[in-house]
Amino acid sequence: MQRFFVSAEELRDDRVALPAEVVHHLGTVLRRGEGEEILLLDGAGLVCRCRIVSLGRKGGQAIVTARWSEQESAFPVTLLQGLPKADKFDLVLQKGTELGVTSFIPVLCSRSIPALSAGRETQRMLRWKKIVREAARQCRRSNLPSLTPPASLETALAGRSEELRLLLWEEEARPLAEVLPNKAPSDAVVLIGPEGGITPQEAEQARSAGFVPVRFGPRILRSETAGLSVASILQYLYGDLGALAVKKKHDAPAPRKETS
Repeated sequence: MQRFFVSAEELRDDRVALPAEVVHHLGTVLRRGEGEEILLLDGAGLVCRCRIVSLGRKGGQAIVTARWSEQESAFPVTLLQGLPKADKFDLVLQKGTELGVTSFIPVLCSRSIPALSAGRETQRMLRWKKIVREAARQCRRSNLPSLTPPASLETALAGRSEELRLLLWEEEARPLAEVLPNKAPSDAVVLIGPEGGITPQEAEQARSAGFVPVRFGPRILRSETAGLSVASILQYLYGDLGALAVKKKHDAPAPRKETS
């Protein structure tokens, strides 16, 4: 069943006005029509089974037939990603969403590209949010990962309280496996540098914030590869990618509330 993210306000009533983007995708891309069912999600766990009652050039409407809440089984991972060049962060957002990353914070490090003007920054944030939304829809996540505007390293490190805090740094000798606990921590945050890596001064900032510097192995990974690799390992060890993880159904469980 096709899934789409809409705002929580649009799901307050049982009759839903479908956003233009959803109408276009249903009518033009998927060739769906009246009477068919879809799932609408608010990105925070609410799922609504809906029946399309109208679909046309001027818009569409659907009726909510069931509502329920879903919880994610992914291990909570926050990714502090040193902002890489060009559109490489797009890949980090897309694949990180698929791998269960719960929060993305792009970080302006010493070796990051310069900040954009306010207008271009707004457009970039809109594109990034769309990438996350589409990736979450494609991989059938019920919750949208959070995404903040680019922040300085000092701001990104301030107040971090995750139980496991990792800094991937090519100048560190200690391997990642050495610091991963046997018992699953409550959550984790991972700091990845941009192209050129983290400077010694930035590594010291991270240490002061409780981050443990580790090396990933004998090969130096690209900035856009490193965070995804760590997220995969953490989800395998502590989350829902492990061999014993219980597979969740993609579509509706028994609905909690029936509406006409």
